[in-house]
Amino acid sequence: MSLYTYLLIAAIMFTVGAYGIITQRSGIKILMCIELMLNSANLNLVAFSSFNNNSTGQVFALFSIAIAAAEAAIGFAILVALFRVRDTINLDNINILRW
Repeated sequence: MSLYTYLLIAAIMFTVGAYGIITQRSGIKILMCIELMLNSANLNLVAFSSFNNNSTGQVFALFSIAIAAAEAAIGFAILVALFRVRDTINLDNINILRW
């Protein structure tokens, strides 16, 4: 596959993730869309790394995956805590931090 194909797939993934963040109200779906956007960035890093015949992009992608895993764990922990308090994960109904 060519570099253009990888970039096109990554752009589609990023667009689907951005659309999901804008339209969804469930906290879990929003976290999944953020992960989709991060994975599209990782695909770009690996594609450019392969195109340039070096491993720098792959190393950055591994660091990005590790950071995304930590972000997902913290995000899910926050959602579980909010669910225990409010009995919902719909972000429109959660107003704990408002005055």
